[in-house]
Amino acid sequence: MLAETVIAGLLLASSAVAAPAPDPLTFIKRAANPGVVIQKCSSPGMLALAYDDGPYQYTSTLVDILDKAGAKATFFWTGTLYGCIYNQAAAVKKTYASGHQIASHSWTHGHMGSMSESQIRSEMTKVEDALVNLIGKKPLYMRPPYLETGGSFLPTMKSMNYKVITNDVDAGDWNNKTPQQSQQSFQQAGTSGNGHIPLMHETYSGTVNTLTPWLINWAKQNNLKLVTVAECLGDAGGMYQAGNFTGNGKNTC
Repeated sequence: MLAETVIAGLLLASSAVAAPAPDPLTFIKRAANPGVVIQKCSSPGMLALAYDDGPYQYTSTLVDILDKAGAKATFFWTGTLYGCIYNQAAAVKKTYASGHQIASHSWTHGHMGSMSESQIRSEMTKVEDALVNLIGKKPLYMRPPYLETGGSFLPTMKSMNYKVITNDVDAGDWNNKTPQQSQQSFQQAGTSGNGHIPLMHETYSGTVNTLTPWLINWAKQNNLKLVTVAECLGDAGGMYQAGNFTGNGKNTC
């Protein structure tokens, strides 16, 4: 029996090694589903500008820069990382009114990969409540802090109907890269293949005032359409959870 078990194990391991790699197109189709991590757009010719960690003091300026260029972006927002989200109510409403996508980045920007399911749910529902109070919408997309997706995180996101986004280009602004160094990262990534979903942060002046205008010009020069993450995944009408929601009237964190 022991020998048979060992042989069966070896055969299983051998078949696993020999199995063909998953079809990339199949992965992209699956990745648009809740609870499955997606890193890139599902079609070429797009650049999904995506900013983390706001809302913050630069949010309104960033929206002005994008709007002037006719560009759309996605904002992955927290509840308390850079002060209470309600303190930025005007910027939140302005961003939504301008047609940008508002998504979740959790309430406290904690390490969700090591949280319990109940803790993860709390992180997400607090952001939902705040956004319902401010714009009447619950986000459908989210990006996990630190890009951590382990533990109970993905199963919980699936049960909460969230589409999980990470990135395929890192601007490195969080790691003290200058806007010029960030530009090199985009140039190295190139414009071929399916569109990029970058990791950037609206909490850095250089990202807002230098990198973003450069990206707008770079996209124009390379015939890239600047879109929301939802649009780059062929989901332009699905930026938010379906349903009519009523706020709880709370305006403090």
